[in-house]
Amino acid sequence: MKNTYITSHFPLISILFFSLSLSIYMENVITLWLADIGLYAGMLEFFSEAGIKLTMLFLLMLFFFMVFSALKLIADTINELSLLFFSKDEEGASLQKVRGGSWVYLVGGAISLLFVTFPVGIGISFLVATLIYFIYFIYKVSDTMNGSGLIGTVFFHVSFWSALLFSVCFAAIKLYNSFINSLPL
Repeated sequence: MKNTYITSHFPLISILFFSLSLSIYMENVITLWLADIGLYAGMLEFFSEAGIKLTMLFLLMLFFFMVFSALKLIADTINELSLLFFSKDEEGASLQKVRGGSWVYLVGGAISLLFVTFPVGIGISFLVATLIYFIYFIYKVSDTMNGSGLIGTVFFHVSFWSALLFSVCFAAIKLYNSFINSLPL
């Protein structure tokens, strides 16, 4: 007898792995930046170096944990919406089938820990894990969909994530431009 909940903790561990790898990288970058501008020496007069690093690591872990948790929530909603719109399955068997794919992100998160000094490696491990999971998702739900349902699912996912990425980039560029334009030169 196989327990369907045996991998239920994998998403949490994956989020922690990705958050930790990005947090370690960002902590090193922030520490070097603070040392370059001369604030780090002043901070060492009030706190120990380990205390500063642990506090920064904790706050960065919290930030990245919230970002990845929000992405997981959005991804789960998009997966279930695509099944609602395009799947013939009304019992939820397709959702049970894709639950086992959480190991993909677990492996990706573990690999990202190898790249704590190389942020592109962290990003690549996340993107590769996402691509593999998407292929796994399509493969597992394909038996409950016809050809147009599969095309609709792929188009739905690609268009949603593209629109979200475009919106975030556009907002960041607008914010950056307004900041630059407000500087008194």
